[in-house]
Amino acid sequence: MDIDWTLAIIAALWAIILGGAGGALTEIGEWYRNLKKPSWQPPDWLFGPAWTVILGLSGWSLYLAYSKAQFFPDHILIAALFGVNFVLHLAWSPLFFKSKRPDWALFENVFLWLSVAALCFFLSGYSTVAAWLNAPYLAWVSFAFVLNWKIVQLNRPFGRTAVD
Repeated sequence: MDIDWTLAIIAALWAIILGGAGGALTEIGEWYRNLKKPSWQPPDWLFGPAWTVILGLSGWSLYLAYSKAQFFPDHILIAALFGVNFVLHLAWSPLFFKSKRPDWALFENVFLWLSVAALCFFLSGYSTVAAWLNAPYLAWVSFAFVLNWKIVQLNRPFGRTAVD
């Protein structure tokens, strides 16, 4: 099998930039430490390695699906799916950590989940493996939604009436 190195680099950069930017936008400061969290929340150190694996697999799926797509409109669709996912993935951390609005992040998480589900669904038309490589991403975002919901439940209200 011939490797399309340009595509491989683009797919790798997608994952590296997304993971790095997500990490840079995540502030584990006093506000976050003071939030009430459920006992079943994973330790903070686990999130970095988990996202590294998940985004690496998703980047690989980008490479596989794009490689199998034969027509320009298919390439546009795949690029759009990953582009929308990129933006939605990046939006969560600033909403939660910078704006200190877990409630807004919870709402945004619905759209992030839909974007990952769309990757699973649409990529299956190009590569079954590519679709399944996003299953851990979908599972983790589903778990993150429940965790985010519980944090909102335990700590509301947020915004002007909340104590920062």
